[in-house]
Amino acid sequence: MKHKRLNRDGWGFQYYPYYQMRIDDESFHGLACLIRLTDGEENYWATPKAGRIQVTGTGMTWLELIPDNTNRVITIKYFPDGTHDKERIHYPISMNEKYQPSIWYVDIIEGMEYDEYGIAVYIDKYLDVIFTPEGDVKIDDRDELDAAFASGELSKEQYDSALMEVETVLKDLCSDIQETDKWCANIRQIVEDRIAAGEPIKMCREVLALRGSNG
Repeated sequence: MKHKRLNRDGWGFQYYPYYQMRIDDESFHGLACLIRLTDGEENYWATPKAGRIQVTGTGMTWLELIPDNTNRVITIKYFPDGTHDKERIHYPISMNEKYQPSIWYVDIIEGMEYDEYGIAVYIDKYLDVIFTPEGDVKIDDRDELDAAFASGELSKEQYDSALMEVETVLKDLCSDIQETDKWCANIRQIVEDRIAAGEPIKMCREVLALRGSNG
């Protein structure tokens, strides 16, 4: 299983303020991370209901959530604040005018740890759940999960727990997407308030290297 850092260094962004914080609120207990995309090309995926889905691009914000007692990383990829793609002709009225999601991407994970910089790292267990405000819902990479089980990389218990987590995600997040939108927007506001109050950028190696190269 691959280990992936929540600052998403593998996406090739040049500079992106990354915040990582513990939240304990009546609406959410767990780890919350936020990335502001300050550069980069616009990239899109295709979906049946929503059409072209923007996943990267200057001005977007990614909110990543790992709720306690779950085996998932929820990533909400938001349009630049107060906007959404006008091509999305079936885009519903968002629960928050400022925070309008393009897509949700949920990684099923084995667990979480921290690297030498204190950056959260999750252990990816192949399966993903992808859904949109328009109602697209897709379970992705089942073939990779099956192959990992067949090769002996995953035990029967690990394999079954991944499938069970997907079912829980579908129930918790996809049965009422508008309610999920509202829940995520509330958490994002908590994160934004913490940042406005002085929450520091998390110093990952990419940011430290950039600052070093700039003197």
